[in-house]
Amino acid sequence: MAEKTSIIVEPGKPTIVITRVFDAPRRLVFEAWTKPEHLMRWWGPLDLTFSVCEMDFRPGGAWRFVLRRGDHDYGFGGEYREIVPPERLSYTFRFDGAPGAEAVETVTFVEKDGKTTLTNTMLHTSVENRDAHVRSGMEEGVLQTMDRLAELLDVMSR
Repeated sequence: MAEKTSIIVEPGKPTIVITRVFDAPRRLVFEAWTKPEHLMRWWGPLDLTFSVCEMDFRPGGAWRFVLRRGDHDYGFGGEYREIVPPERLSYTFRFDGAPGAEAVETVTFVEKDGKTTLTNTMLHTSVENRDAHVRSGMEEGVLQTMDRLAELLDVMSR
């Protein structure tokens, strides 16, 4: 049975909490989340393709992704704040289409019995910014993205 992705958006709080259990050890989930050659295979909705994937993977280093649908580009970026392999990441997240609406994402990887629970907590600067993120189609994108990550981890685990 496939695991389900949980997305929690509490009224009045500027957070989005995404949780998914993957049938893979956390070192593998961390690797898939942090190496461009893997990340480009799963990050983002199904109908978008990567045109740019730049990662200076160190605290203070920047990241930049540009995904394309047809002739339209969607740019994302931020800065790594904390990297504790294979347990935790923290970084800022910006969408080019919403300047000034930066969020901080904290991702934890907890392994138990060979499975990894990934929890991604997005802290927005306001409830209004969080709500705009949710209205952008974030939920469908997250569900597709987490399913794509699960499929990649299945391949990587073999």
